[in-house]
Amino acid sequence: MLERRGSPDLGILFTVLTLLGLGVIMVLSSSSIRALWQYNDSYFYLKRQLAWSAIGLAAMVLVMNINYWHLQRWAKGLMLLGLAGLVVVLVPGVGIEYHEARRWLGLGSISFQPSELMKLIFVIFLADHLTRIGDRVTDFFRGIVPIVVILGVVFLLILLEPDLGTAVAITGTVAVMLFAAGSRLLHLFLLGAGSVPLLLVAVFSADYRRRRFFAFLDPWSERLGSGYHIIQSLYALGSGGIFGVGLGRSRQKWFYLPEQHTDFIFAVLAEELGFLGGVTVIVLFFFLAWRGYRVALTIPDRFGSLLAVGITTMITLQALINIGVVTGSIPITGIPLPFLSYGGSSLVFTLTGVGILLNISKHTVH
Repeated sequence: MLERRGSPDLGILFTVLTLLGLGVIMVLSSSSIRALWQYNDSYFYLKRQLAWSAIGLAAMVLVMNINYWHLQRWAKGLMLLGLAGLVVVLVPGVGIEYHEARRWLGLGSISFQPSELMKLIFVIFLADHLTRIGDRVTDFFRGIVPIVVILGVVFLLILLEPDLGTAVAITGTVAVMLFAAGSRLLHLFLLGAGSVPLLLVAVFSADYRRRRFFAFLDPWSERLGSGYHIIQSLYALGSGGIFGVGLGRSRQKWFYLPEQHTDFIFAVLAEELGFLGGVTVIVLFFFLAWRGYRVALTIPDRFGSLLAVGITTMITLQALINIGVVTGSIPITGIPLPFLSYGGSSLVFTLTGVGILLNISKHTVH
């Protein structure tokens, strides 16, 4: 238990608030036309995003002032809660279905994604577990296999929603945390090699995922089908040039680019703010990664260090996947851009994770 308390990392705080503010502006810009058409209110999505931002910031401030080592005592209970949410959301009539995916639980007009909560819970649980097993992390059967089994259960439950993007993001975060905890590189290589066939099975087990994969290889072969998203995204990126067409002046948001205020908001941002705007966002995420990993290296206890690694990786890896999809660098997966994409669950739980990271940063030793 650490008693020393300083100030939170202002670099992390400033970066997150900058991304959040930019996200609010881009949600308004990218969603206004669709909101007017759907709800006769150009500010519909903006008002909801502002509400979720306020809730997320309140959660961030709250957890920033609760010593993070309390999470170690709650880790197993949180994991059970997270697993229960992933099971319940799959029950017909309970989970809310949208676009042939059952990912949401709702109460009245409020809904959330259990998988978004699980991303944060799994980081907390794994940081606690790796702290407890210590050097056993170098033992493949006693250290790695139990973690892989739990990860496999979570992966399968999320895949059934279906939500391959979130499942892959959690898997990538686990791999980085195992590396940080001292796992043998040979073991990680074997796990990576073994996961490739399983990932291919996941991709080709669903027709829409298979079509997305081949559309990634050649979008123009299905320019009005599975390749449509990425083609319109590339049009937006190319139209932006160096300085952009101007804030609010995107052409692609006029019902050409699907999911323009959620998964593909980066494309609208790059179209309106240009190459410089897109690069600025990428630099901000790299800066956030640097500050987060710096916290992990300067915190004196193992649990806090692994927790900082997990939260930092969870955020930055998701950003890399989203931007990779938007730029056509990787196949399409439905995963939001942290702090910028419209959506309540992702925003609230990501800001909660940032609050934990800021709390850890109070106890670093320089």
